Amino acid sequence: MGAKAITIRQAVSIAAVLNFVGAVFLGSRVTATISSDIVDPAAVGDPQALTLGLCAALLAAVFWVLFSTLASLPVSSTHSVVGAMMGFGLVTAGPAAVHWPTLLTIALSWIVSPFIAAAISFGLYKLIRRTIQAGPDQTRQLTRWIPVWLAVIAGVVAYSFLFHTNIGQELDLSGPAASGASLAVALTTWIAGRALRNRLSKPKEESADPVEERFRRLQVLTSCYVALAHGSNDVANALGPVVAIYTLAKHHQLVSSADIPWPVLLLGGLGIAAGILLLGHKVMKTVGEGITNLDNRRGFSADLATATTIMAASDLGLPVSSTTAAVGAVTGVGLARGVSHIDVSVLRRIFLYWVLTVPVSAFSCMLIYWLLRGLFL
Repeated sequence: MGAKAITIRQAVSIAAVLNFVGAVFLGSRVTATISSDIVDPAAVGDPQALTLGLCAALLAAVFWVLFSTLASLPVSSTHSVVGAMMGFGLVTAGPAAVHWPTLLTIALSWIVSPFIAAAISFGLYKLIRRTIQAGPDQTRQLTRWIPVWLAVIAGVVAYSFLFHTNIGQELDLSGPAASGASLAVALTTWIAGRALRNRLSKPKEESADPVEERFRRLQVLTSCYVALAHGSNDVANALGPVVAIYTLAKHHQLVSSADIPWPVLLLGGLGIAAGILLLGHKVMKTVGEGITNLDNRRGFSADLATATTIMAASDLGLPVSSTTAAVGAVTGVGLARGVSHIDVSVLRRIFLYWVLTVPVSAFSCMLIYWLLRGLFL
């Protein structure tokens, strides 16, 4: 939206649909419960206290994410839930109940993911400027590169699909087999792209900047992948406490992993879609327009960097946030043009909210838990 590739109405509509599809049809059906990752259930003991704590964590995360969204600032729902669960562990069983190494790993992802995304987008945009914009015939150079970009996108999508979706997990491919399949998809796409590149690169109508028009098409494609990946990868994190409450009600104890029932996946998909349609435009404006000025070249670089970072970090086991990756990628393309092209004040506000996410969510969860415990226990 910030690069003017599509209107804000089109952006929220496409994002809502693809996040819903990713959440419901590609979302992981098996997830380690957030409660057992962050808080030791044995330290809490009482199933009723666990249930109230999980409800308090959900409410605390909702409070912080909604507050940040109304302030037009991007924060991670995953980190909000994690902070809330930490607060629940502290208030019920003390510091010994919290898995601090897991929290340290999550804190590391806050630092690593935006820098990785920024580095990728920085390098990619520099490559575009050197190989396409600096040449005498930009249109011809871009036509040569289109099959390469399409192959990269197809390879990233295939790899992420095989490793990080329910359907891919059911295929149960080994690492080398999945990598080989992804490379085969990328190679096939490259061959098809070379055969069709003249048709793919020809704009439907004359444009003042034909190169920018071609990048606009590529950026819409990469943006769609980011939305689909966000729905498929983030639904399990957002629904973790819900699944934990479900297993407590069904088995009267927490298990290490649990199937997410289809109605819960559907609920998560509807929630993501509704949130984007009603309030998504606020955060879109901050990331798309507030950090740096974007055109389709820079938007394409940021999108591809975001998608690649999410995929790579997930494969390494880092609990990466798509929010931090997207902000880092947009910042990277801005830095490729110089520090003067970055609005440091916006980044300062975003960083402040990131730092506040865990303590605010934790403290809110403590207050809500005490209130719920007084009402129901």
